Amino acid sequence: MPAQIGIDIATASTLLKQGKLVAVPTETVYGLAANGLDPESILGIFEAKNRPTFDPLILHVRDIPMAKTLVNGWNNTAQTLAEAFWPGPLTIILPKSDIVPDLVTAGNTTVAIRIPNHPLTQALLQLVEFPLAAPSANLFSYVSPTTAKHVADQMIDRIDYILDGGECSIGIESTILAIEGETARILRLGGLSIEAIETVLGHSPTETLHKNSNPQSPGQLEHHYAPQCRLIPLCKKGEPLLSLIQLLKNPLLTPNFGILLFSKQELNVEDTFYLTKLQEAGKNTVYILDELGDIAKAGNKLFSTLRLLDSDGCKEVYFSWAPEIGLGRAINDRLMRAST
Repeated sequence: MPAQIGIDIATASTLLKQGKLVAVPTETVYGLAANGLDPESILGIFEAKNRPTFDPLILHVRDIPMAKTLVNGWNNTAQTLAEAFWPGPLTIILPKSDIVPDLVTAGNTTVAIRIPNHPLTQALLQLVEFPLAAPSANLFSYVSPTTAKHVADQMIDRIDYILDGGECSIGIESTILAIEGETARILRLGGLSIEAIETVLGHSPTETLHKNSNPQSPGQLEHHYAPQCRLIPLCKKGEPLLSLIQLLKNPLLTPNFGILLFSKQELNVEDTFYLTKLQEAGKNTVYILDELGDIAKAGNKLFSTLRLLDSDGCKEVYFSWAPEIGLGRAINDRLMRAST
């Protein structure tokens, strides 16, 4: 029976207590939630998503006291980061307590936790006595969902309820930090900028962003967040986009190709003119993450745009990078993994 879509947190909490699967909204992306302390419920997440069990999950909690029950060694660094950024798009990793099932952590001795910043899911967490294990509510390696419709498109026959909280306000997964004593290491770039973290910590965290075997956190796999079409960069990351004319005049281009640009301001007059002519002839589609190049707005639109590439029938899409600052680094991280 297909999952119902609604805003009934009482129904959602009842289903979760019964070991069922519920898609929940957060400020980052929609998560596929289950009782994070029940191995059988957690296994249902992996089966519904076709997710390999070597890829660990994040536990979502209602408050800091609940977070402390899930870890060993809560310290000043964890407290400082939690007070500064929770609820919000930051996940922290610490040694796990004995109550956390190994299936959540993929056998690692550490666990990832965060407090989501969405009123519906915060209210839901008040109705259950357990944390919610909740990776993104989509089939494994595909583009993360940022609306209830995105969830329904892939998961409606695989889960039990979709809690509709509207469009996600950030639209990119949380930043993940492994806390090691009084220092922190970034394992995934996300919706909280490194610059903001540096301001609070007083130093720049180290980074370990790729780990294809035995990952310590979600989002470390080299190929991830990918649409079905092929993504091809127009230039090297960090370099400006010079001109599209040579590409657009290439007779070997596939008929169903697209152009994905960070900003319309990247185009020169000749590019704009030629692209307009191609669009009028129905030979390609142009996608702009944000007309004026606002990084936050571009990040919010990224995953919905990647899904649009597939629904529009694109086979090859040529893209430009975001600026390598703030949330732009997370946007580029997702584009890089999608194009690998």
